[in-house]
Amino acid sequence: MGKAPLASIVDDDESVRIATKSLLGSLGWRVHTFASAEEFLHSPSVNDTSCLIVDMQMPGMNGIELQRALRNGGYTTSIVFITAFPDERIAARALRRGALGFLTKPFDENSLIECLERALERKGRGPTLR
Repeated sequence: MGKAPLASIVDDDESVRIATKSLLGSLGWRVHTFASAEEFLHSPSVNDTSCLIVDMQMPGMNGIELQRALRNGGYTTSIVFITAFPDERIAARALRRGALGFLTKPFDENSLIECLERALERKGRGPTLR
């Protein structure tokens, strides 16, 4: 059996990082957490992440800017956006640009799990969660 998939969580809210890491860890994912988009971009995880869970609004680079930076760098990482301030226009733009989901905090665990399953399907591993 290969290495478990890696999820990277980028959120300036430590409690969200901890809770989401706990959930994903219980599902068998390896999880790395980052307090900012810049911290993620400068980490080795940028090359290995199967699914990126990113807060939309953070100090410094926001979620859409991180998505753009990854695409400009040639990365095809699956992204799920989470936000406490949903905006339909921004959500539509993120989804058009390839995001797997746009979830409102506090998000439903099953909605996140569905996004993670789609991320694995994109990587050709098939659904393995639940």
